[in-house]
Amino acid sequence: MIEIDGSYGEGGGQVLRTSLSLAAITGESIRIYNIRAGRKKPGLAAQHLTSVRAAAAICHAKVRGDAFGSMMLEFIPGSSVQAGNYTFDVSEAREGGSAGAVTLVLQTILLPLALADGDSQVTLRGGTHVAFSPSTTYIEQVYLPMLQQMGVEAQVKLGAWGWYPQGGGEVQLRVSGGNKPTGIKLLERGDLQQVRGLAVVTELPANIPQRMANRAENILQEAKLKVAVQALREKGIAPGAGLFLTAKYKNSLAGFSGLGEKRLSSEKVAEIACEELLKFHQTSAPVDEHLADQLLLPAALASEKSEYRVAEVSLHLTTNAAVIEQFGLARVMVDDVEKIVVVEPYQKY
Repeated sequence: MIEIDGSYGEGGGQVLRTSLSLAAITGESIRIYNIRAGRKKPGLAAQHLTSVRAAAAICHAKVRGDAFGSMMLEFIPGSSVQAGNYTFDVSEAREGGSAGAVTLVLQTILLPLALADGDSQVTLRGGTHVAFSPSTTYIEQVYLPMLQQMGVEAQVKLGAWGWYPQGGGEVQLRVSGGNKPTGIKLLERGDLQQVRGLAVVTELPANIPQRMANRAENILQEAKLKVAVQALREKGIAPGAGLFLTAKYKNSLAGFSGLGEKRLSSEKVAEIACEELLKFHQTSAPVDEHLADQLLLPAALASEKSEYRVAEVSLHLTTNAAVIEQFGLARVMVDDVEKIVVVEPYQKY
């Protein structure tokens, strides 16, 4: 049984998610302790518990410690990963419901299902656009297209928007099985081709997304970037607002967002997203800070070496690299000066 310290490095839910993905793929039993020990509310939150249950469902794992707030988990896969139709609802993991991020559940099971024989369809319910996690729009417009460059075929369709704190969103995920990732080489991003934006509200007046869109277009046009932002009122069970920007370069994609809050103006939401994008644009790196650690797992499972340059070497990145190396699947080298990540798979699974 592989022993994993959940408080290592960044010490968040990513240690858990990567460990669950790799346990399901390799069939290795794992024990994780000190789960999210340094967090304000340590242990398994709703999205983490749902990730555990989702990973267990796809490989018939025996699990001990799968309870809300648990800081220890044993996960023993019972079979190879099984393709199929699945439904996972984050709100069921906590009394009173939850807006826990469905995208974190998605990222836990996506690669195991992509490697399995047969296609899968997964319904995910909960928070679709919440803080401290990739939005469903980011998954759709950045993460999955970049994985497609590595030979992983998956699509998401947003059925309903779910914001914090109510949740209630729904996402349909389709995964084509039997797809072992290929490596990726991404050292130059090429010229910026366009910035696409989505200014969205649910259960709020139509002038709010238009204000977000106008402010974002003004800021980015002043910076001499080619930009088009669409303003939409969409379906959701509660009020919510956000601006989501995707920068399309010749060789890569990057995504940025601003989420609405009480006492935060529409213009300020737009400014938050634009500031993030402009800061990244100035780096000339092809891979944004968040995608940098999200590419590690497919690169470790790939058929050949990957090499990519990142905007920032984050603690998330180095923590994820250490977890992957514990499974003996790949060697991960991170050059802090050049900000280049090299992943050499060992072909063990």
